[in-house]
Amino acid sequence: MTSLFEEPPQAPACIGVAADAWLLRGFVGAQDAALLAALEPVLRQAPPRQMLTPGGRRMSVRNTNCGPWGWVSDRHGYRYVAHDPQTDRPWLAMPESFAGLADAASRAAGFGDFAADACLINVYEPGTRMSLHQDRDERDFNAPIVSVSLGLPATFLFGGLTRAAKPQRIPLLHGDVLVWGGASRLAFHGVAPVAEGHHPLLGRRRVNLTLRKAF
Repeated sequence: MTSLFEEPPQAPACIGVAADAWLLRGFVGAQDAALLAALEPVLRQAPPRQMLTPGGRRMSVRNTNCGPWGWVSDRHGYRYVAHDPQTDRPWLAMPESFAGLADAASRAAGFGDFAADACLINVYEPGTRMSLHQDRDERDFNAPIVSVSLGLPATFLFGGLTRAAKPQRIPLLHGDVLVWGGASRLAFHGVAPVAEGHHPLLGRRRVNLTLRKAF
C-alpha cells in the first residue's frame, strides 16, 4: 500500500539547525487530520499517563506508545518494552501513516530509508515541559530521530553533546518535523514550558510523535 507520506504534497523548507539536524517546516502538510484520526485508537487503548523517573519524580508531560516497542520510565529505569506495563497488552500497531511519515522525513533530511519500530507519544498541555535529555536507550544509534509536532506551538531546546552546552531555542509549529542523527544523534534536547493557547484540531494540547529505531 502506498504511504500517505511517500511524496509530500509540497517541498517543505529544510532548515539546518546543527550538524546532521534538520527542521522540515510544515512537512506534515494537509495530512494532519489523517494522522490525528490514526492517533485516536492508540490513545484509547493506552491512554497517556505521567510516568515516573527512576528517581521517583512524576514527569510533566503525559506519555504513551505505539509500535512493536514502547519507551517507558519508572523506578526500575528507562527502557523499551513490548507490552504496556499498566495493562500487560501489546502496544497498538504503529499506524502506517506514522511509519510512512518518519521514513519520508528521514529521506528528506538526507538520512535515507528509516524503519521506525517505536513511537513515543508525548501529550503537552499549557505549562508542561520536557527537561534536557539524550535519547540513548536505543541499540541503534545509526538511525535518526524523527520528531513530529502537532497542535499548540512550542519552543524546542536543541543543545550539544554535553548538558552544559547552551541550547538553541527553535520555534515549532503544527506540522513541523525535526530530524536529527549522525553527529547530533546524542544531542541534549527538550521543550520549554508550553504557552497557553488553543489549536483548531487539538484544543489546549500539543502532541509530539517521536519515532525511533529501538532495536
